[in-house]
Amino acid sequence: MSTRTTGAVVATGIAVALSAVAMPAVAQPKAAAADQATVSVLHAVPGLSVDVYAGDKELIPAFEPGTLTDPLTLDAGSYDIRVFKDGEGPGGKPAVEKTVEVPAGANATLVAHLTADGKPALDAFVNDTAKVPAGKARLTVRHVAAAPAVDVRADGAPVFKGLENPKEVSAEVPAGILSADVVLAGTDTVAIGPAELDLAEGAHTIVYAWGSADDKDLALKTQSITGMHSAPGGVPAGGTGQAAAHNQSLTVGALSLGAVVALGAAGLLLRRRTDAV
Repeated sequence: MSTRTTGAVVATGIAVALSAVAMPAVAQPKAAAADQATVSVLHAVPGLSVDVYAGDKELIPAFEPGTLTDPLTLDAGSYDIRVFKDGEGPGGKPAVEKTVEVPAGANATLVAHLTADGKPALDAFVNDTAKVPAGKARLTVRHVAAAPAVDVRADGAPVFKGLENPKEVSAEVPAGILSADVVLAGTDTVAIGPAELDLAEGAHTIVYAWGSADDKDLALKTQSITGMHSAPGGVPAGGTGQAAAHNQSLTVGALSLGAVVALGAAGLLLRRRTDAV
């Protein structure tokens, strides 16, 4: 069903389904904001549309590769996550299933992606929302691609070296436009880019290197979290001070590296564990 959508509709669907999963038999007081977390979900497995379930409830139908949901507000706790190939859940066997802890007050991104050797995986990253010094931006790069270690360069100079899947690196850099590319670690062999990044003052720009080197579909996906200015004249971004934005995906795919195991079936299911607080 090609008309099934993502984005805001997906985010709404997740929130409704998770609420249903987490709903106790007897109404309980609404969780305080301090007991909640902000969670986004990124589908970074190329070439496969997946369905997202919570328990037996479908959360994200036909979740397309390269899609990042809007941020969701969830109660803190443990969530069982599974990923099914589109149309094969929830009775089928998920290719990805993992329990993820969502700590209170955290801003996190769940990423369905490939490991360095091409197997489907699911990892949760906590996004740093601490204040950023005036005139600065926070830049984080996450390696979630089926590819070996890489270096990240800015204007041709290495700034992050030897980054491996599924690790991340972060730094505070001067705000502004940055030309970045990704090369094989220790070489000048370009894997992705160059790409132009607009690093806004007081914002946290997160760059995901995803896809498969062997299949030549490596790409970048960016996520922006705003509202962390330190300067008195800083411009906040909404009531929560945090907002995720979808930026462009930049596909280059310039590598042909090691064997990559083809992804069979995948799916993602979030189910509130009954023993969660």
